Amino acid sequence: MRIASYRVDGQRFVGLVSADQTKVTPLALSKEQAERGALAIIEIVAAGKMLPATDGPEMEVSAIKLEAPIPLPRRNIWCVGRNYHAHAKELQASVFKGNDANPESWPIVFTKVPECVVGPYDDVSLPGAAVSEQIDYEAELAVVIGRGGKNIQRADAMQHVFGYTAVNDVTARDVQMRHQQWDMGKSFDNFCPMGPWLVTADELDGTRTRVRCWVNGELRQDGPTENLIFDIPTLIETVSRGITLYPGDVIATGTPAGVGMGLQPPRFLKSGDVVRIEIDGLGAIENRFV
Repeated sequence: MRIASYRVDGQRFVGLVSADQTKVTPLALSKEQAERGALAIIEIVAAGKMLPATDGPEMEVSAIKLEAPIPLPRRNIWCVGRNYHAHAKELQASVFKGNDANPESWPIVFTKVPECVVGPYDDVSLPGAAVSEQIDYEAELAVVIGRGGKNIQRADAMQHVFGYTAVNDVTARDVQMRHQQWDMGKSFDNFCPMGPWLVTADELDGTRTRVRCWVNGELRQDGPTENLIFDIPTLIETVSRGITLYPGDVIATGTPAGVGMGLQPPRFLKSGDVVRIEIDGLGAIENRFV
């Protein structure tokens, strides 16, 4: 199923999206539950309770305002760097200068603050030249945890996946390099467009899908998730080592080659640019940078 968070007349609802992705039907949630988006559904299911019934009229997706499926994650989003071979190679002379482009023994893991999440079609605010002049895009498949756990074994990891969504791991490259620790350059306001909805793991195999990104209609990124250096089970095993994962936690799995910094010469985002990210079997998000 596809679970969407959306607003109608200023009120947030959570609903099921039709198979043809053109209609949505609200689920029976309180206003307080609905404000948490799909996170409320994930926690209900994780507690062993039944999925709420649909409650209300079916609406055209074109008539609602889609929001991020998890508008405010319960804590920082886990993110993985340098997780496609070609992407690691293209950044070897910049962010990863002096590092070998071959996979390391462990994934590179950093986080983005939950407040940077915005909707699948929202504008993204550029911070201004005094803050950063090197804003970049990163198309990524994100895994959403459905069943929590600690020290999860790789062989069991996929049993902990609730579903998937798309994110743009927007990055201020100059800030990323300046501080070496990446969280600041990754966590500016609006720097995590997410959506268009959450697709459950029974409908999408995240280990076998395709991530693509266009900037102003030009295809920049195109990578199958089979090319991940560290696959999804390995990422879940790694992040949960000594750390309890909770239902609703989000893990962004890394971006394919073709980011702006990797081009020759680099091409960073400017006001008016439109970035579209599409994942096969999931859907697309599209954001204008202003």
